[in-house]
Amino acid sequence: MLANVRGPEQRRGDIQAQAATTSIADKRLQEVFAAHGLEPVLRAWRRMQDESEQRVRRALSELPDGTYEGEDALDDDGVGEEPVTIRVAVTVAGDRAVFDFRGSDPAARGPVNTTPFIAAAAVAYVMCAVLGPEIASNDGLMRSFEILTEPGSLLDPGPAAPLVAGNHETSQRIVDALLRAFAQVVPERVVAGGMGSSGLALFSIGDHSLYETHAGGSGASTERDGDAATRIHMSNVMNTPAEVIETEYPLRVERHELRVGSGGAGRHRGGDGLRRVYRVLAEEARLTTMVERARIAPWGLDGGADGQPSAVWLERDGERNAIRGKGSVELRRDDVVIVETAGGGGCGAA
Repeated sequence: MLANVRGPEQRRGDIQAQAATTSIADKRLQEVFAAHGLEPVLRAWRRMQDESEQRVRRALSELPDGTYEGEDALDDDGVGEEPVTIRVAVTVAGDRAVFDFRGSDPAARGPVNTTPFIAAAAVAYVMCAVLGPEIASNDGLMRSFEILTEPGSLLDPGPAAPLVAGNHETSQRIVDALLRAFAQVVPERVVAGGMGSSGLALFSIGDHSLYETHAGGSGASTERDGDAATRIHMSNVMNTPAEVIETEYPLRVERHELRVGSGGAGRHRGGDGLRRVYRVLAEEARLTTMVERARIAPWGLDGGADGQPSAVWLERDGERNAIRGKGSVELRRDDVVIVETAGGGGCGAA
């Protein structure tokens, strides 16, 4: 494996960390089985799953029966220029629900395709977030759902399709499509659109790579303003401190600040995005971006304004030019890269 990847020593560390974690989990489970016996542990697990199923069914039964539709779109697939759209129809009938994604766009040429497993994970996440944050995440959570995807589509493209951004970008667009559907029936439990992207800037400099994600604004709700410069839905990690970047890489972080005013207006405002400015100190480097919400802004809710979209800029010899949200560009000494992340949508008329 290591002979076929870039940065083999870093990947070796990743693999060893996974092996060590699994080994510890194995040890702890053996201790639990030894202390309580196999059958009591399995009974406890089955009870936890049954309780999750019961809570989901109870929450669904409190919703009006009907079909609620929602959609959202990726800016593009990194190859073409057209948006790539996810569509869902959520049909609630008693204590069960069907999530039909078969109206979504066909599989993309670029690496934004994803799998039915990611679609299911997004459904489970939204159901917990909207209907019951206290519901434990286990197999029982999914028993009341049916999830439909179309073979050959963005969410079910087959084994040959490029998938790299499907986990951290497309998954979050699935979440937004679901939230827009639920906004029709439980708007008080839904937040407006937010950054919803890893905001990835990958600097490749010689044998070193800086894989840096950038937070943005979260959407407002009927109860509160959105949060500034935060991770939403996933990519729930902290930024690399500027001091670490400057110690480990030939880069200088010249600014790290809130992008004030980028959140959408409303009775409750969307959270602001952030701005981070990097200067290249090496003779040459390459920048690869995977930044969503650069064309399609985070949406406002119930009359709230959209947030400002993301943007990536390259300053060279006194000129500033926009960089595509998904793409690669060669850099040289003293180039300045500016990453600006989207603000969240507002909620309610201002």
